[in-house]
Amino acid sequence: MKRVTLCCAAAVTVALASTVAGFATATAAPANPLLARQEALQSAQDQAPSLAGTLGLGSQEKLVVKDVVTDSDGTRHLRYDRTYNGMRVLGGDLIVDQTAAGSVRGVTYANSARIAPAATPKLSANTAASEAAASVTGSNLAKSAPQLVVYAVDTAPTLAYETVVTGLKADQTPIEQHVFTDAASGRVLYSYDGIEEATGTGNTEYSGTVSLTTTQSGSSYQLKDGTRGNQQVNNLNHGTSTGTLVTSTNNVFGDGKAATANTAAADAAYGAAETWDFYKNTFGRNGIKNDGVGALSKVHYSNSYVNAFWSDACFCMTYGDGQNNARPLTALDVAGHEMSHGVTSATAGLVYSGESGGLNEGTSDIFGTMVEWYAKNASDQGDYLIGEKIDIFGNGKPLRYMDQPSKDGNSADYWSSTVGNKDVHYSSGVANHFFYLLAEGSGAKTINGVAYNSPTSNGQAVTGIGRDKAAAIWFRALTTKFTSTTNYSKARAGTLAAASDLYGATSAEYKAVAAAWSGVNVN
Repeated sequence: MKRVTLCCAAAVTVALASTVAGFATATAAPANPLLARQEALQSAQDQAPSLAGTLGLGSQEKLVVKDVVTDSDGTRHLRYDRTYNGMRVLGGDLIVDQTAAGSVRGVTYANSARIAPAATPKLSANTAASEAAASVTGSNLAKSAPQLVVYAVDTAPTLAYETVVTGLKADQTPIEQHVFTDAASGRVLYSYDGIEEATGTGNTEYSGTVSLTTTQSGSSYQLKDGTRGNQQVNNLNHGTSTGTLVTSTNNVFGDGKAATANTAAADAAYGAAETWDFYKNTFGRNGIKNDGVGALSKVHYSNSYVNAFWSDACFCMTYGDGQNNARPLTALDVAGHEMSHGVTSATAGLVYSGESGGLNEGTSDIFGTMVEWYAKNASDQGDYLIGEKIDIFGNGKPLRYMDQPSKDGNSADYWSSTVGNKDVHYSSGVANHFFYLLAEGSGAKTINGVAYNSPTSNGQAVTGIGRDKAAAIWFRALTTKFTSTTNYSKARAGTLAAASDLYGATSAEYKAVAAAWSGVNVN
């Protein structure tokens, strides 16, 4: 499962003590949670100019609200993106922690450097576009008109061009490559693919017979869920475009066999529903972006496509049918994994490269696994194996193992100074292993019939606190502590802060977080 975004610079936390004018003291939340969210976002945006002044930002810098998390005591965590002279600043995001009364308690910066890039580009937009296109391999390539941005991810803030190159990879995966070139030299500073991939009731193939919420339209039924933001499933019929809404004349979808088109559609709809319910019932989150809008799922992409992917651009999840179109990648943990990339994009925005990329991918493994546990499905019971149902390798083995990631032959069990050089699917092993240790502890044990044996880098035993508490800590860190450039060291600090928020700085949970990170050599 694959997700693509940007890279890293250490987040910096600064303590402040001031009050931003114009922010009302917290009052009882409206009964409508979506209205409450809209009001919180609007209030955060309204105070952005005053807040920018309080933080000492330059006159050309503006704050654009991205997210707001409000604690039960009224404390707010305001997440902002930044612009400079109207240009997006990549790596300029920050989180303001604010008391219920409006005092700024602290700020976490993705990059605390002063934003002062060159005023004008030396390179023409056409040259930048050509350099960007030349860096991408694929067919049917096309390039957008370059846009000037400020690149501040892993370097001093630099004037750059962003060019989006589209096309197709050799395996027919869509390309949506965002290429950032230095506006002075043309050097490629960073490149990421906006397509987020995976390696792979209805009567489903993987989850048995399940209930699906559908919409009646005349004499037919649509695989469209009005109770979950109108999220729906489209059949691409082995094409690569938008496809058509899946329907049935008798409100039954699929027969459990891969050869029947609506079987994969039923799996996709079930996975989307369980993912929605997991986030809403566990964390109070209304959909991927927390705006009550459901995502589109698309099945039967291309031919013999052994992958699946999430795309922010279309706010959609797309599934291939596997080798020889015989094994659709529509399993429950795949759905949870891929759609969680959308949650990460809407919150921390973890850059998809280096250690932050491993954390991005690990986040999707963690919450994809938690969706599987949440569903309590007898045909696909919860486990700490990733992609075990889709049988990508044809030998019954899963894609990844959370208890000892190196069992897949590539993933890292522990942090090292070179772990960020690995592919993000393998550097994610450090996050996956941490989560398993925090949830279940070290050593040998059997859970739901699956044998695990989780080691530690320091040889010290770790006692787990349970997956629900572990997930709560990770989610709070993702939504209130992590920024786009968070690395493993900052993830340790962020999850410890999250554990302190939830359970106290002297709690067993806090100590377990510290022990689990030490167990994967993040100290």
